[in-house]
Amino acid sequence: MSPTRRNRRRLSALLVLALLVMPILEIYVLVQVGQAIGPWWTVLLLLADSIFGAWLIKREGRRAWRAMRSRLETGAMPTKELADGVLIVLGGALMMSPGFVSDAIGILLILPLTRPLFRRLLAGYAMSRLVVTQTRPGPSAQDTVIRGEVIDERPD
Repeated sequence: MSPTRRNRRRLSALLVLALLVMPILEIYVLVQVGQAIGPWWTVLLLLADSIFGAWLIKREGRRAWRAMRSRLETGAMPTKELADGVLIVLGGALMMSPGFVSDAIGILLILPLTRPLFRRLLAGYAMSRLVVTQTRPGPSAQDTVIRGEVIDERPD
């Protein structure tokens, strides 16, 4: 089995595991928090968490958008800013789903202090997926060159 196929299987297995484990973990944490502080306080905490998440997404999204536009205006490629945008969107999706575990992960993806760590992880993942090839201009072994002469047949 090729390394690429093995990596895809590993990623698929991790994704299935995450989709099975995350809901169970979220329910467990919700029940534990509910038992510790009460059901109404748990619901209130989830609401406050969602409001904070929406505010944080809006603030950091605007910052990332401004940084990307500024970078584009200077003519530079906004790679860092694009990665930040991806992480903010992913963190926002996690923040909008109910549960404390997904909210904690979402906050870590959105906060400017912790985002560089996840940006490096995202860059490493992207670089492992890219295939770099080089080409050079000019004739190659596959080009057919037919020598000839151009005759101008226009009357003067």
